Amino acid sequence: MAAEVRIDKWLWAVRIFKSRTIAVEACKKGRVSINNVTIKPSRMIKVGDVIQVRKPPITYSFKVLQLAERRMGAKLVPEYMENVTTADQYEILELQKISGFVDRQKGTGRPTKKDRRSLEDFTDPMVMDDFDFEFDFDSEDE
Repeated sequence: MAAEVRIDKWLWAVRIFKSRTIAVEACKKGRVSINNVTIKPSRMIKVGDVIQVRKPPITYSFKVLQLAERRMGAKLVPEYMENVTTADQYEILELQKISGFVDRQKGTGRPTKKDRRSLEDFTDPMVMDDFDFEFDFDSEDE
């Protein structure tokens, strides 16, 4: 086995990206880095490197355990990489899922009727029709 492998091949082989083309594009756009330095798709990696992959809204971190040039089955992936992403990044992901309809992504279309009703319930001020207010005006001018 080689001592070094191209980053784009490794990202594709360990199933971080669905295709090698997508891995190359992510590297070119600056979404892949090693030690907070953006890298080119041809960058060679070795065992022990920690790779950060930015997939909005969070940044994943992976430690290279073994090198691979060929795509593998999902069951074999833990032998080749270790996910060292911090817990606060996963909290950001959970908050994103919870907010859901409020922060819709561009191009997802119009809200459904259920989304609209949920949004109206969330944004409308409380209706105060059921309350009878009695005001006692004591004027101090008298």
